Amino acid sequence: MVTWTTYGTWLQGDKRGYVKDVKTLGKNNALLQSNLKRLKNPATRFDAEHRTIVRDAILKKAQEIRQQIYAIAICSSLRAGGFDGKIWTKGFDKRFCFNRTELTSRINYVKNHTTV
Repeated sequence: MVTWTTYGTWLQGDKRGYVKDVKTLGKNNALLQSNLKRLKNPATRFDAEHRTIVRDAILKKAQEIRQQIYAIAICSSLRAGGFDGKIWTKGFDKRFCFNRTELTSRINYVKNHTTV
């Protein structure tokens, strides 16, 4: 499982929790407010057309490298679709699935994911 966010949409301190140094941490309003003040651009959110562009690019690449995709959620923008701001956040979270239980857990996470 690989997850990433668009710029400004899921900052450290967020009420949904956040990942830092492979640890999942909880809400921290002071940290969230500090991060919001440091944003240099508005948060980047995808509309339906942009989500389709991202989904199609992921699926195309997966097909090229013969990688099975079990679940995909484009939750929250792209130059190819006309977007002109900062798009992606720095870094990503990567979780390996070593058995069916771990895989099912991550699939459910993606299917149940919601944004604010």
